[in-house]
Amino acid sequence: MRIVRDNSPGQRLVAGCFPEFTTGQVLRCRRPGLEKTEPMEKAETMSRKTQGRKQTQQRAHWSTLKKATAALALAAGIWAVLPSSAQAQFSQTPQVPAGMMDSPALKPPTGANVAIVEFSDLECPACAAANPTLMSAMAKYKVPWLRHDFPLPQHNWSFGAAVDARWFDEKSPKIGDAYRDAVFAAQQSISTKDDLDQFTQKFAQQHGVQMPFVVDPQGKLADKVNEDKDLGRRLGVNRTPTIWVVTAHSHDPGHSFVQVTDPTLLFSYLDQAVSSTAAPAAAAHKSHSSR
Repeated sequence: MRIVRDNSPGQRLVAGCFPEFTTGQVLRCRRPGLEKTEPMEKAETMSRKTQGRKQTQQRAHWSTLKKATAALALAAGIWAVLPSSAQAQFSQTPQVPAGMMDSPALKPPTGANVAIVEFSDLECPACAAANPTLMSAMAKYKVPWLRHDFPLPQHNWSFGAAVDARWFDEKSPKIGDAYRDAVFAAQQSISTKDDLDQFTQKFAQQHGVQMPFVVDPQGKLADKVNEDKDLGRRLGVNRTPTIWVVTAHSHDPGHSFVQVTDPTLLFSYLDQAVSSTAAPAAAAHKSHSSR
């Protein structure tokens, strides 16, 4: 995971794991929670330099700085600088190419109004940090969680873990999801492919499953992992985790999904998604009943 910023003043540092498709550069990952925004750094420096200024000048300075920071954050789609009480606004995130806005991948499965779509890397520290929040959201909202593989080349065991997860999926989707959750929980103790093999064997034994000598002899599971990666690239995925809350219906049909760049706001996004889909359904039911 690396920390990325653009050249715009006030751009927030973003934590996550990022691939390099063009240069092939091998990147290191850094765990979330260590990033700090430029506006914060500038504010601290300016505060020290202006201690002797008049109170009125200081208030005017901070007011201008806060307005500029908020404007830049909103323009860049950086939700993390907003207060947790702020309601999520559904919009077509600029990250998704125009030709993919109506992709079935950004819609809930048949019969569901709301779903979570995630592209993750099992070796990504930011993915591991976000996973408990996703699990809690699933437990509360009971919405589908569509998990896609996006293993990055700089991670030495993530592709193998994705293949193993696919193998468990074929035994039972529930076991496959449990394996992913277990890998994230034990991620810091898995350093090598041998560590992963030992962990996977132990997990299989605990769940009463016999692992074969070769998990994917014909490469079919690896093909499925690569299909997910290709889908992610077409959707504009450029880091892990990439998370969307998607809806089947909304007050504005052109704004039916939102990218969750700050997992701590996931519940706010889901609250709005449930509200935006429940209102039309209730209205339709009322209209039908009145006939």
